[in-house]
Amino acid sequence: MISENIARVRQRIVEVCARAGRDPSEVAVIAVSKTFPVEVIRDAIRAGIADIGENYVQELGRKRAALEQEPVRWHFIGHLQSNKVKNIAPWISVIHSVDSPSLAREIDRQGTRAGRVIDALVEVNTTGEASKFGLPPAQVPAFLRELKGLDAIRICGLMTIGPFLPDPEGSRPMFRHLRELARQVAGLGQANVQIRHLSMGMTGDFEVAIEEGATMIRVGTAIFGTRPKPL
Repeated sequence: MISENIARVRQRIVEVCARAGRDPSEVAVIAVSKTFPVEVIRDAIRAGIADIGENYVQELGRKRAALEQEPVRWHFIGHLQSNKVKNIAPWISVIHSVDSPSLAREIDRQGTRAGRVIDALVEVNTTGEASKFGLPPAQVPAFLRELKGLDAIRICGLMTIGPFLPDPEGSRPMFRHLRELARQVAGLGQANVQIRHLSMGMTGDFEVAIEEGATMIRVGTAIFGTRPKPL
């Protein structure tokens, strides 16, 4: 079932890229495995998934340890507390949820300790909902300028979560706003800001996100099915 689901997701990507005049290879599928067991994640990896996203540091660490022999890039996509950065800094591929100077500085500090530059995305609250994390779009340029001089964190893009609406078209203005914001900040000329990625779009709206320029989509239900309750 997992391999069939992945094939369907990839076919949807091919079709939307054909409509949008994009190359499907520009779009990375991050399989969101929160609460799913290691066995089904392994099935996804063996079906061709190279990127796995997790929301909680403890769960991420446990799954990574169980799958350490598998060729996979791990993404942290949830709200990250500064005191947890040290647990993932030595090996995380991308942190998708940087939304404060203190968190960025801690990632830089832990990256320095680990002897590596950590790729990160700035989380942007494009819906204005109080229930969502992320910076208001207008604050992003100044926030990035605050990070000047940090050498062990590299801001490689922006992330947002669209509104949870029945019609995926409702997400289009938010995704378009993120794309326009990325173009604005790409010209900052700052060594640690190299905007290459837009992480946006989930199971319900990833086609719209791809049409608006997503390079990373975060897909859980369409790959793994209905999410089980946490143990």
